[in-house]
Amino acid sequence: MPRAASAEVAAAVADAHRREWAFVLAATVRVAGDIDTAEEAVQDAYATALSTWGGSGIPRNPGAWLTVAARRRALDLRRRAATAERALPKLLGPGEAGLEDRVVEDMVAEGGDIPDDRLRLIFTCCHPALAFEARVALTLRLLCGLSTAEVARAFLVPEATMAARITRAKKKIAAARIPYRVPTALELHERVDGVLAVVYLVYTTGHTAPSGADLMRRDLAERGLELAKMLRVLLPHDSDVAGLLALILLTEARTDARLDGNHDVVLLEDQDRSKWDRQAIEEGVALLQEALAARPPGRFALIAAIAAVHDESGTWSDTDWHEILGLYDLLMERWPSPVVQLNRAIALGFAAGPAAGLAELDALGAEPQLAGYPYLAAARGDFLARLGRLEEARVAFGEALILTDNDAERRFLRGRISELRA
Repeated sequence: MPRAASAEVAAAVADAHRREWAFVLAATVRVAGDIDTAEEAVQDAYATALSTWGGSGIPRNPGAWLTVAARRRALDLRRRAATAERALPKLLGPGEAGLEDRVVEDMVAEGGDIPDDRLRLIFTCCHPALAFEARVALTLRLLCGLSTAEVARAFLVPEATMAARITRAKKKIAAARIPYRVPTALELHERVDGVLAVVYLVYTTGHTAPSGADLMRRDLAERGLELAKMLRVLLPHDSDVAGLLALILLTEARTDARLDGNHDVVLLEDQDRSKWDRQAIEEGVALLQEALAARPPGRFALIAAIAAVHDESGTWSDTDWHEILGLYDLLMERWPSPVVQLNRAIALGFAAGPAAGLAELDALGAEPQLAGYPYLAAARGDFLARLGRLEEARVAFGEALILTDNDAERRFLRGRISELRA
């Protein structure tokens, strides 16, 4: 292979990390026997790629190259650690392959895709022996290769807290001898809620990246959509799976209208709705109808219903904010959280006027989990601007700017501040 420039190699390794991390790590766990050894081996493989691809050239299939390198490194680490076999239990126990084969046979019979190592990794990390938040955090860290800081941001907790949570979860997997396999049919329905939460956070992290130059991380968003579709094949009659897939499709439908020609943020209010993917909307609405047939409807179905109200509105002024507000009230009963309260306050502002929405947002100012959340400050800025309180709006947008690490959102906030000054 021809030599490659250092910048080209760095870009290729970074791209492989975004796109291939989950595949490489999940495949390496099967060789390593435990997650920590696998993660160390995969990190070493990426480091090796960074130092060798410049001379040997970037391989045609970076993911396959990295997987081979990581698995070899894992075997080497196990050989060097003479006591590893006794100290760290294998994640894939005897007899479990047969159970997994039966799941695969069922999926093939239904015309679905055979589950890969990523699905094994998801269900391992979402085992009920782990605390719910640990399941989501660990899977987001391992499956998607997010940094601990990015996972912490998704949970609105300090980075040190998240690092300790992830470490404890890994130790629990080893200590509890949690198996590395797709659950049997009887176990799947009991385990799906934790997996759905993982997929939801994977998608939302990709839909609006916590940090970086781009508004979106399409690799993560696409991974979330792919995993939701895979779960739909595994559980074709599960209303919560249908609700999550409906939500992702209805949200994805607006992707092409979220940025303008300069890659600047376009608010939903100003989007060109002719760019929305009508096929994705139709598919999402059909799934939503199935999900809402369950009583009571699940949280993902309710969020999808809110997305559907937006997607089926011909214009911004046609949006039925009272219906959205009612859906948020139901969601607060099903899934109360500070972020849901924030979104409900925004809906109230459009249903009953910006003064009502601002009052609700101000009441949320004392909520600890929203203290560093930029969208609270940005929403306050928007309602203040609509009320003509321009100086206060500039201050609020300035606060949001300080709290935002995404460059596209920072450009948008600077633009709002400049408009208010003008």
